[in-house]
Amino acid sequence: MSEPHKMYDVIVVGGGISGAMAAIGAARAGAKTLVVEQYGFLGGMLTAAGVGPMMTFHAGDEQVIQGTTGELIDRLEKKGRSPGHIYDTTGFTYTVTPFDVEGMKMELELMLTEAGGELLYHAMLASVQTDGNKISAITICTKAGLSQLRAKVFIDATGDADLAMHAGVKCTKGRESDGACQPMTMKMRMMNVDIQEVRDYIKNNPDEFPRLEGDVNKIDKASRISIGGFVKSLAKGREAGDFTFPREDILFFEANTRGEVIVNTTRILGYDANDPWSLSLAEMEGRKQALEVDRFLKKYIPGFGNSVLVYTGPQIGVRSSRQIKGRYTLTGQDVVERKSFPDTIAHTGYPIDIHSPDGEGTDHVKPEWGTFCNIPYRCLVNDQISNMITVGRCISVDFEAQAGIRTTPTMGAVGQAGGIAAAIAVQDGAAVGDVDVGKLQEILLKQGGFLCLKNFQPLE
Repeated sequence: MSEPHKMYDVIVVGGGISGAMAAIGAARAGAKTLVVEQYGFLGGMLTAAGVGPMMTFHAGDEQVIQGTTGELIDRLEKKGRSPGHIYDTTGFTYTVTPFDVEGMKMELELMLTEAGGELLYHAMLASVQTDGNKISAITICTKAGLSQLRAKVFIDATGDADLAMHAGVKCTKGRESDGACQPMTMKMRMMNVDIQEVRDYIKNNPDEFPRLEGDVNKIDKASRISIGGFVKSLAKGREAGDFTFPREDILFFEANTRGEVIVNTTRILGYDANDPWSLSLAEMEGRKQALEVDRFLKKYIPGFGNSVLVYTGPQIGVRSSRQIKGRYTLTGQDVVERKSFPDTIAHTGYPIDIHSPDGEGTDHVKPEWGTFCNIPYRCLVNDQISNMITVGRCISVDFEAQAGIRTTPTMGAVGQAGGIAAAIAVQDGAAVGDVDVGKLQEILLKQGGFLCLKNFQPLE
């Protein structure tokens, strides 16, 4: 095992949207920062698994996700790599944000390297070494074999709380009653779709699209279409044996490139994203379902007759798995009540959106229009390890709350805050749980973040 060649202030394990924003936030705050990423690019599920569009940066008319995550979209838009934030024509949430995958990969790298951050690609976490209540080093696996890396503060941006789990942090998994997680989805990227034919069909068949609540003119409010429906076509395909897995409708989103759509329709139930054997089976089931969806779309859905399935990605999309047990656990009730906290570091206007672990169906809870949920810093830190911050979908929230805060814009905002907090901990020589939250919020605002600090509940 080779020895570490340098010491970092902050090491971020995982380069998804939350990890990338954490690294940019830390580096811009003055910390010597390294991202350890298993793939050869940043962006995680957005750039590897076909997840898209991003939703939602808004709560009503207010953009509540700003900072480095908002900056990313602004930079892409200026380069023609995103149409920006557009109306959600499914009627589910406020806005969606399509983007060009290759453009995002490049822009994230630019943002990080411009800030002085470093990258180590094709590296996976193998083990964690602790000394008392601190992580002293991590062991990673690369093409060169096993090696150790050291830092003053570590950030877990693995999505599955892998770093936290290996360090001995208490974790939960999935639904509290039985540990079941939301189903995984193998996203599909389809090219050569006749979007005008799709639009015409929607206009002429409103009963196929109950999500639109009778107002098919909603699809004219955005430059890119997002649609969930085709319920009668799905029933016809199911009756003929051409669609065999549980799913209530067909859902897809037009991407940045005309004629390209991202299909979010497969539903992989009963597999465990934390078990490599189960995850391998889920990948195979995902591709099997993707081929079935491809055939179904070509046969039953107008506009897809000449479409081409071009991508399913190197990894299946995972909605939920482990969560750390942090100093505070955000609950579904907190999300519904729009509870505020003095240590708020991020917000989301997204509703609670639970894809049933039991089969067909998706449960939604939509709070009052234009309101947003607050996420406290205490959800990012734990009582076992004093030099580790967790960001991304595995922060300390319960099953229902996780379904409301897990989306990529919000996770980008959480990541930026976590990165800034890590830099402060290094500079002040403090445990991450003792970081001056006022200072964190001040730097977050200086980095362009959005914070609404009012009507909060006292610290518990």
